Amino acid sequence: MTTDTPSASEAGERCAAVLDAIEGAVIVRREFLETVLVGVLARGHVLLEDVPGTGKTLTAQSVSTALGLSFSRIQFTPDLLPADITGTNVFHENEGDFEFQPGPIFANVVLADEINRAPPKTQAALLEAMAEGQVTVEGETRELPDPFIVIATQNPVESEGTFPLPEAQVDRFAVKDSMGYPERDGEIELLRRRAGRTEQVPSVERVLDDGMVETLQHVPEEVHADPDLLDYVADVARATREDRRVEVGVSPRGTQRLFEISRAHATLRSREFLTPDDVKAVAEQALAHRLVLTPEAQVDGVDKAAVIEDVLDSVEVPTVDAAPEA
Repeated sequence: MTTDTPSASEAGERCAAVLDAIEGAVIVRREFLETVLVGVLARGHVLLEDVPGTGKTLTAQSVSTALGLSFSRIQFTPDLLPADITGTNVFHENEGDFEFQPGPIFANVVLADEINRAPPKTQAALLEAMAEGQVTVEGETRELPDPFIVIATQNPVESEGTFPLPEAQVDRFAVKDSMGYPERDGEIELLRRRAGRTEQVPSVERVLDDGMVETLQHVPEEVHADPDLLDYVADVARATREDRRVEVGVSPRGTQRLFEISRAHATLRSREFLTPDDVKAVAEQALAHRLVLTPEAQVDGVDKAAVIEDVLDSVEVPTVDAAPEA
């Protein structure tokens, strides 16, 4: 395992190489991939909300491959039990003893596909894993691999037979984003690959060595933040609680996550210091899903992203130096 923490510029270069590798094989917006990667750098989990067929599963698998991490996919269904995720003890008659059979949750990157189709009890089993990095099976606690990242998907179109995630679980996701449909050129490229799929199909190559993801996750912790930037992050989060369209604003946990994601974004940009632009760049993905709108705002079709945009416009932006003082 690598022990030396790379500089901000070295970390940025490695992150760019990961993004380039994924882009070479998957038709997806780079900005979307950056959102996923900053979630990983900030030791967080990612929630993707999009219609079927946009490539969420392929993207998640490609991210894990490029990062050199193990991958597991769980298809959430109404009959899925907690033990189907965490694993269970199996009795071996010959040995006369029980042996633990780990479930699919024991992977570095876990794709929780259509998470809102599982019943609340099963969703709760995932909550412990996301919050504590461990699972409890028949009274025994077992540690999950490190790093541990959940990339969950949900379909915003079909609501029949779904169980909306409780706010406490939604708040556990560091970022939420949507892939969206590809541009026209991207969709034509998909057809080109489909027409020639008997030929060599582009694949994602591993970019990072063992232990490098954990090493890169230390880099954002070294990103300098002026006191004015701390004030700015807090003011942005607090302003969401004062918006008349919002019933429940960003929690203190959400404030901390905004700070962590912002520093991860600075790392992605090869910088050792935080700027207001970092905060603005990730505010929607880090905060919008944490808002609970008033019933009136929901009836009026208010967009949570628009609330965050208005909040950013209303909060005074501090002026910071180009680099911290030595």
